Amino acid sequence: MIKINLLPQRKPRRQADPGQQQVALGALGIIVLFAGVYFGYHRSIQKKYNDLRQVDIGLEADNARKRDEVAKGKALQNVVDSAKERSKAIEKLVKAKSVPAHLLQELSDILTPGRPPTMTKAMAQRTSDGPKGDPNRRFDPLWDPKQVWISSFAEKGGVFTLTGGAQSDGSVTQLAKRLQASVYFQEVTPRGGERVTDANGSVTYYQFTITGKVVY
Repeated sequence: MIKINLLPQRKPRRQADPGQQQVALGALGIIVLFAGVYFGYHRSIQKKYNDLRQVDIGLEADNARKRDEVAKGKALQNVVDSAKERSKAIEKLVKAKSVPAHLLQELSDILTPGRPPTMTKAMAQRTSDGPKGDPNRRFDPLWDPKQVWISSFAEKGGVFTLTGGAQSDGSVTQLAKRLQASVYFQEVTPRGGERVTDANGSVTYYQFTITGKVVY
């Protein structure tokens, strides 16, 4: 009797081709090698970049600090130069024997920080912020006289002429208002002015003239 086997026959498992295995292993090796080289190189470059960036940040901070020191040095030098100019101006006034001593003292006080001019009680009220104050007579108590220097002061027949320089037109106005408020000066009038540059061409300032009458 003939037997028919209807069960599926298992096929023998095919073994991988040795050539394909070698190709796969070779490709995998190349990928691993590439990844190692890439990440190793990348990390090295990234570390160098971070180190250079830190150095750059330090240099930027150092440069900023030095620029600030230079700016402060220039500002200090300007203050010193201004003080020297004021000292020279006062020396010129002292040597001008024709100018009465009380006028020289009044000018010295006006050009000293924190010292108001010599005023009558009525004038003090006019220059104040109170209800009797006059905005046209009022001057800034915080104004810095170092912003003004005097080149000459001449007086003849009760009329004076004052010339000098200032950092701004506003400083000339503050000086004129103080002279107007003083009991030793009358009819004080600023006589125009102009922007000029010093001989070195490095500093620009406001040159002015103020005229008026003195009170002996």
